[in-house]
Amino acid sequence: MIRRVGNSPRPDISYRLRHGVYAILPHRKGLLVTLQEAPKMEMQLPGGGVDPGESPLRALHREVMEETGWIIAAPRRLGAFRRFVYMPEYDLWAEKLCAIYIARPVRAIRAPTEAGHRALTVSADIAARQLGNEGDRMFVSQWAGLA
Repeated sequence: MIRRVGNSPRPDISYRLRHGVYAILPHRKGLLVTLQEAPKMEMQLPGGGVDPGESPLRALHREVMEETGWIIAAPRRLGAFRRFVYMPEYDLWAEKLCAIYIARPVRAIRAPTEAGHRALTVSADIAARQLGNEGDRMFVSQWAGLA
């Protein structure tokens, strides 16, 4: 069973399943994360939705590049969680099935191409307290031995 985090699903809403992949990226005694500026300012693990016909690993590489500008190597799946959310950018109620990976950031090759995102490095302790959702915070806390 995959652990649910956050709000319980509402019985009056029909949710669409949306697969996503996200990366814990150890970097310079901290973690490489992305800061998303809209629709609200939020620190996030780099990642996002898996497009139709796309493999999860291909999506992970693409999403990390879009949100941070970094190439990654050696991704390894740590686990998954699910959460029920409204996604205003898509006007969609989604059951997000979020797979979490750990990977090695190799090098920055460009600025993030996804609008409103910028890469930054923060301590694992800060990430475990300030990432935008409970599932990301849970995995970072476990990985860093803070849980």
